[in-house]
Amino acid sequence: MQTFGLILVVLVALGFAYTNGFHDSANAIATSVSTRALTPRVALLMAAVMNLFGAWLGLQLGGGVAKAVTSGIISAPPHGEHGLVIVFSLLAGAITWNLVTWYFGLPSSSTHALIGGMVGAGLASGLTVNWTGVWQKVVLPMLLSPVVGFILAFALMVGILWAFRNAHPGKVTRGFRMAQTVSAAGMALGHGIQDAQKSMGVVMLALIAGGHATSNSGVPAWVLWSAGLSISAGTAAGGWRVMRTLGRKIIELDPPRGFAAETVASLVLYFTAFVYPAPVSTTHIITGSIMGVGATKRKTAVRWGVARTIIAAWVITLPAAAVCAALFYWPVNAIF
Repeated sequence: MQTFGLILVVLVALGFAYTNGFHDSANAIATSVSTRALTPRVALLMAAVMNLFGAWLGLQLGGGVAKAVTSGIISAPPHGEHGLVIVFSLLAGAITWNLVTWYFGLPSSSTHALIGGMVGAGLASGLTVNWTGVWQKVVLPMLLSPVVGFILAFALMVGILWAFRNAHPGKVTRGFRMAQTVSAAGMALGHGIQDAQKSMGVVMLALIAGGHATSNSGVPAWVLWSAGLSISAGTAAGGWRVMRTLGRKIIELDPPRGFAAETVASLVLYFTAFVYPAPVSTTHIITGSIMGVGATKRKTAVRWGVARTIIAAWVITLPAAAVCAALFYWPVNAIF
């Protein structure tokens, strides 16, 4: 029975990776598609490949994000069926919130849905929640990363405007449209480095609960490739509802602004993967960056009403996913 439960929970973890892929695929390619630098089909294929490569690269260079997920948020789930119920519940809560926000086209964070699910299932089951770790590894980066993205993207866009102030607009547009191919690939790579590691982390939680790993165990190759392929498959499926919000509803992007937003977001993702390992949200970073480049036009260029709705979704994601996870835990635990 426990073996069947472990297999089921691992499959659900890979299902979360899939929803992460189609929910967050817009993060990497929305700006490139909206500026017509890439066609949707080519952009999704490129993002899927770079996500898979990012999954491998992130683990080879330390796997700091996966470690941040498996330790420091909640205490390790107990071995046996109860531990598997906890991991199943946190995943079910995260997937549920991902699907709700995807349906309404809100670019919320799969990362914070996962962390919220961990907190909710942890509290409902009596595990210890490390609130200091939640603040340092989740809440603080959630507050700072979009602000940093906004400021850096604004500064980079101002520099681009100054550097090309006398250039022919048509040539500038064509040049940055080609440059966006590189910046979009960089963004997709960063998404794979960050988000695939989170999926690996929850698979490792399932293995810990099943007694096949500890919090200090390395990530097996099959976990790496199954998580990477799941998130890539989800990316290839596309997240068109979220893509429309990021690419068109916040601001009408042009290629220079799309390039600036993607470049800054990629750099922030690499910094938080390798320099200061933290499970940050690609959604928050790219959205903040898009707002930053939009603010260089004029204050009214950014549709602040849409931005406020997105920020509200950010704020409620952690508690909403926590509630969803707790609502799954109580009946499932009663049954098993």
